[in-house]
Amino acid sequence: MKKVKLIALVFCVFSLCIVRAADPKSKDKFNPHLVGVPSLTIAPDARGGGMGDMGVATDPDLYSQYWNPAKYAFAYSKAGLGLSYTPWLRNLVNDIDLVYVAGYYKLGDSDRQAFGASVRYFSLGEVLLKQFENDPGVMTNPYEMSVDLSYSLKFSEKFSGAVAFRYIRSDLGVGSNSSAEGTVPANAYAADIAGYYSNYVMAGGSECLLGLGFNISNIGTKVSYDGGNNSNFIPTNLRVGGSFLFPLDDYNTMSLSLDLNKYLIPTRPNTEGMSDTEKQQATIDYNNISPIEGIFKSFSDAPGGAKEEFQEIMWSAGAEYAYDNKFFVRGGYFYENPNKGNRQYFSLGAGFKLSAFQLDAAYLISTVPNNPLDQTLRFSLSFDMDGLKNIMK
Repeated sequence: MKKVKLIALVFCVFSLCIVRAADPKSKDKFNPHLVGVPSLTIAPDARGGGMGDMGVATDPDLYSQYWNPAKYAFAYSKAGLGLSYTPWLRNLVNDIDLVYVAGYYKLGDSDRQAFGASVRYFSLGEVLLKQFENDPGVMTNPYEMSVDLSYSLKFSEKFSGAVAFRYIRSDLGVGSNSSAEGTVPANAYAADIAGYYSNYVMAGGSECLLGLGFNISNIGTKVSYDGGNNSNFIPTNLRVGGSFLFPLDDYNTMSLSLDLNKYLIPTRPNTEGMSDTEKQQATIDYNNISPIEGIFKSFSDAPGGAKEEFQEIMWSAGAEYAYDNKFFVRGGYFYENPNKGNRQYFSLGAGFKLSAFQLDAAYLISTVPNNPLDQTLRFSLSFDMDGLKNIMK
């Protein structure tokens, strides 16, 4: 029984660590955040993925539900629907996938408010669980998923705000097996608070679009796989950024963007040099921190002080070139400190758009060795409901 529980808990940690490529040279300082339901941190769409996993302040698109739902209030079309597919960790396995569906609808004729929604399904493939060495085991199909709904509103012609509410479920696939008694699916509830500023400004004699945004996502309950005896923080995250889109001529435009983000969960205590009793008490104290308390602690609790706090900030820089708003080429770079996960990679992307739909693809190139994320592909298909109406007419 204990072995099954241990397998379940280890599996949760493994699903996180496998997407964080550690730097062996920083082993003595390696102190990443360990979160429950880590798939919530995976960028779901090819546009954001092609620019270094970013999008909090870029111009609105169908996948704003993940990056910043406040952007929907500035969306150009009345409604839209998008589908994105990501084969995950293909360098290691061939049956882990992320499927993401998102859409929005603008209310009334005032063009000031919109509803958005999305469904995320992350399949971890088939996993064989065993209690002992000669046990034939049980084949399971673990998954993580979330469903959310957002509401965005323009407070002025230049600024909008949004809230989103999310249901999260993580199922290790062993709950129906008698041998896995005590292991249950984990459920959580969360909310996002977001804002977006959009304004046309003059620069170099041309009218340019300035975008600024923030999104505090996954403010919510913890997840537990054993009825509450042990629990993990979900990946509460603060993301802020800016974007500047400018015309090169009548047909060509370029945008440059920057995102900064930080986990709003407490850093695990440094138990090096502690006795077993002290380590146990430190773990208990950490598990007793509430999610809201953890948000405030996250700015000042790193064992390494201010230096480590700054190491927890991840950043993405990206660019997008568009020809006649129909053909797109993208590039970006994502950086995470080696002591906090060491995800460092370039990404490339491309897309084309017709009146009713848009197809995008992205490709990830790791800049650190032994990164299982290397060569990750993303594909996104978006439908513009206004364009579909025009075709039908």
